[in-house]
Amino acid sequence: MKKTDIAMIILIAGVGVLVAYFVATNISFLKLPEKGVEVQTIQEITSDVQEPNKKIFNAEAINPTVEVVVGGDGTN
Repeated sequence: MKKTDIAMIILIAGVGVLVAYFVATNISFLKLPEKGVEVQTIQEITSDVQEPNKKIFNAEAINPTVEVVVGGDGTN
């Protein structure tokens, strides 16, 4: 490739990026709201403890981890 070919490719890519930027900034559903968005980032810490589901958690196993059974009711 010649240097002029490489320069033309860079020019076309740059113009394409600029056009895409200006089109994307003018599309209304892509714009962020003026007020911003409130996002809950933490959950309240409580002392409530839920017991694990007996069908999923096998407490009598040598390695008591989550057991996944595919295609059955979970009973052995």
